[in-house]
Amino acid sequence: MTTHAITGRELGVAVIGYAFMGKAHSHAWRNVAALHPGAPGVRQQVLVGRDADAVTVAAAQFGWAESATDWHAVLERDDIDVVDVCVPGHLHAEVAIAALEAGKHVIAEKPLANTMAEAEKMVATAQAARERGVHSMVGFNYRRVPALALARQHVAAGRIGDVRQVRIAYLQDWLADEAAPMVWRLRRELAGSGALGDLASHAVDQVRFLLGQEVTGVNALTETFVTQRAGTSGPEDVTVDDAAWSTMRTSGGAVVSLEVTRMATSRKNALGIEVYGSTGAIRFDLEQLNQLDVCLDGADAFSRVMVTEPGDPYIDGWWPPGHVLGWDATFTHQASDFLAALAAEEEPTPSFEDGLAVQRVLAAIEASAAQDGTHVRVEQI
Repeated sequence: MTTHAITGRELGVAVIGYAFMGKAHSHAWRNVAALHPGAPGVRQQVLVGRDADAVTVAAAQFGWAESATDWHAVLERDDIDVVDVCVPGHLHAEVAIAALEAGKHVIAEKPLANTMAEAEKMVATAQAARERGVHSMVGFNYRRVPALALARQHVAAGRIGDVRQVRIAYLQDWLADEAAPMVWRLRRELAGSGALGDLASHAVDQVRFLLGQEVTGVNALTETFVTQRAGTSGPEDVTVDDAAWSTMRTSGGAVVSLEVTRMATSRKNALGIEVYGSTGAIRFDLEQLNQLDVCLDGADAFSRVMVTEPGDPYIDGWWPPGHVLGWDATFTHQASDFLAALAAEEEPTPSFEDGLAVQRVLAAIEASAAQDGTHVRVEQI
């Protein structure tokens, strides 16, 4: 095992996985130094994937110095300081635990793991590593949307009063067509769950992030609308949920209505959040992510603000006022925050403990759905 101090030197980064998330994270590592010159320098050292030819092409396209197919060998290298885990969920625990035990700082994509047992083991490993100065973070990138970071500030400052109700819906449509083929995200042994882990993990994290409260109990339903999909060798059973609904209570007394689905025809990536308090409200739409609708300090109507001004969260280092950001910027902000925490020798957030807290809510939703919506209390860490 090696432990890497970071002061005054460039950090070697390895990303494990080169598909959708691997590409998004590669973009972040390629841009973080230019956007935030005060952060520790990084070196895009190696991109790792199973298919040698495909990962070689991806590494060249995404700006990596080299590619590799054996992540175990990469963890043994002294020129790697940070391991960024972008593989399917069933590999999160194995890769992240091995990387932490090898002395590498780790970012793991959400959800933290496929099972509670895996998530708990990841947290235990992260806590032990933290004692050696080795840090970890789970990748809930929507915390880094400037408008949502600003919303959190407003809630924390009491500008909408006591939070009473939250409505949060994450709607996609990439599985609405029954002819859409089988993919790994529809196999429980690989993905852990369907829309629940893919989308509800983000939604639950936003409830915790925006309110600063824990989810304490749930009533829920899940549904698989298309139970078989065309596989490479014929029809295959879909073993995860297509959609989930839940009513949740929080530690501060708020009631949350949650809906997630990958079957909402014509909705591409619609994360909508509404937070209603005793003296105000906040409304957000990811498909208009530079905007935030606010009703603050007892006002009686919403106003729309562009979160692109100097002093707004994450805007410094980008463009002149009014020049909008995109979805990809959230990953650059995530990488920047991670590096800043390492430089300060602090634990980055959200931590693996945060990931476990979300995992406990997802498990409670599944348990409630299995009992036809019976109320299930969420175990607290």
